[in-house]
Amino acid sequence: MRPLARLRLDLTLWYAGVLTLMLALLGGGLFVAVRRQISGQLDASLQAASAALMQAARIRETEQAHAKGAVVDAVDELHIPDRSLYLLDSSGRPIKPERAPDWIQDAAREAARTGHTDRNLSAPADHELRLHAERFTGSSGTVYVAAAVADRLELEDEYASLIRAFGAAALVALLLVAGGGYLLVRKSTAPIERSLDQMRRFMADAAHELRTPITILRTRAEVGLGQDREPARDRAMLEAIARETARLGGLAGDLLTLARADAGERPIGREPLYLDDAAAGAVDAVRALAQHKTVGVDVGTFEEARIIGDPALVRQLLLIVLDNAIKFTPAGGRVRLDVATVDGRAAVVVTDTGIGIPAAQLPHVFERFYRGDKARREAEGAGLGLAIARWIADAHGARIDIGPAPGGAGTRVTISFPVSPDPSPKERS
Repeated sequence: MRPLARLRLDLTLWYAGVLTLMLALLGGGLFVAVRRQISGQLDASLQAASAALMQAARIRETEQAHAKGAVVDAVDELHIPDRSLYLLDSSGRPIKPERAPDWIQDAAREAARTGHTDRNLSAPADHELRLHAERFTGSSGTVYVAAAVADRLELEDEYASLIRAFGAAALVALLLVAGGGYLLVRKSTAPIERSLDQMRRFMADAAHELRTPITILRTRAEVGLGQDREPARDRAMLEAIARETARLGGLAGDLLTLARADAGERPIGREPLYLDDAAAGAVDAVRALAQHKTVGVDVGTFEEARIIGDPALVRQLLLIVLDNAIKFTPAGGRVRLDVATVDGRAAVVVTDTGIGIPAAQLPHVFERFYRGDKARREAEGAGLGLAIARWIADAHGARIDIGPAPGGAGTRVTISFPVSPDPSPKERS
């Protein structure tokens, strides 16, 4: 199993496990609370049944004392569903009905002494009974005991129903959380997967780019070692080795820059600087390359623009853009640089009359090692310059946009930085 897939599975199982624990704790607490509430309701219903029996007993006693002839016994007429009612005297002897189990009489005697009693009792067929017995005084002053009994099976039925309902809800919640957790984990790890894929491609591309100059160096060295010494030929061979070494050094430097950027190990300086001054220095630095390729470099609008940033990185960013413009502009072409402040942003615009970039390739130009069509692949460089430029721009809160030059011939690169407030007149001097 791939490490990332294993990580997703582990995280999903953790989510499901934590939810299961939470549901178990919640369900246990809820069950205890509901059980206590239902038990309280049962006791309340038994007390209400006992109170009804007391009232019926008093009516019975009054009617027997004043009525002439046969009267309807109010206790016999009292029926409460799922409740067994007993009327006993103070010594625990049953009055209504005429017979009562010994445990009823024992509870009646305790209630006569203490005022009331509540008991859980075991009955035949594994039934659990709940009893409430309460002492009271009749109309004539006679002391009686009213007892009400209920089968706790109704509580167990309610408990079982509650457990089934909660279990079904918990199962549905667990399935939803497991599915949702997996989707959430998959979505949250998608950037990691993309980063790993990019890293794998980066390493593969880096290995490929490094292998070429290393192979050339090794081949030239082996050929040179196998030949007799000849100054002119040796000089040409050493010059070729020097070129490949320089290319290899530049590639290693670019890789190191990107690696440090990815790791956040490259500190970004924050100090006031003037973008127009940085642009002027970059133009001076690339004039030799432009003259070598017979490409003209023009400076157009040149407004003062103050920004906050890292001078070395801003210079590197401008050099990358200018170097690309010159590199991909044929002999006799022109490269123009403008610096202006528009809508609170300082913009550097580099326009060339070079080979341009097809529209289909524009979304990929900032990808590492991307060099587009054959003309760009044949040019010097490993396709890391614009990736570094994008990182520098992002680190400065700047935007870098690449598109066709006005008129459709060539390329225009626009880099816009947030403008820093102007300092006092003495600061720049």
